[in-house]
Amino acid sequence: MNDIYRTINKDEPTSSPAMSNPGGTTISRPPIIDETTLNPVQRRVYDAILSGPRGVVEGPLRLWLLSPGLAERAQELGAFCRYNTKLAPRLSELAILVTGAFWKAGFEWVAHCPAAISAGLSADIAEAIRKDEEPTFEQEDEAAVFALARELHQTRRLSDATYERAIRLLGLEAVVELVGILGYYTLVSMTINAFEIPAPSGAADPFAQAE
Repeated sequence: MNDIYRTINKDEPTSSPAMSNPGGTTISRPPIIDETTLNPVQRRVYDAILSGPRGVVEGPLRLWLLSPGLAERAQELGAFCRYNTKLAPRLSELAILVTGAFWKAGFEWVAHCPAAISAGLSADIAEAIRKDEEPTFEQEDEAAVFALARELHQTRRLSDATYERAIRLLGLEAVVELVGILGYYTLVSMTINAFEIPAPSGAADPFAQAE
């Protein structure tokens, strides 16, 4: 394993829970990433993320550096899904919030809720989604995005009514991209939860009360 991922002694303090292994050491979860030991491929991916629209390498993106091939492709897909689809940021961020709430992925929520509100999504809608309540929508396109995202997550299918409503309001290309957003941020959420990536900047887990 590359030195970017290291084991720690049982007595060494960590900022996250650790797992024991048969060798008598503990392995942090999430794994501790040491930027000074990045190999050339990892460094190239790291620099690409840092110089892109995100401007920071944190959370799942940082974890993915352990597999630079995955990190490179995933960060490119993520940049498209977040910044370059046909959906207005208000709608793409709404889809991300629905996904983060479905998976109870705290890092994702903390990273995206302010962006969603900044993009024009009502704070009341965001809070209802966080609490797994039914939001009240004033804009039809937001209601359509929410309905599609929730239904696809919960039932793994789309009814004809939900599908046709989304196509009518958003257009076919945007619906294709919306499903891509949901899939990509499911990958993000699964990474957050599998590796127990804490919310950024020491923020409290927004879903802790729901556990």
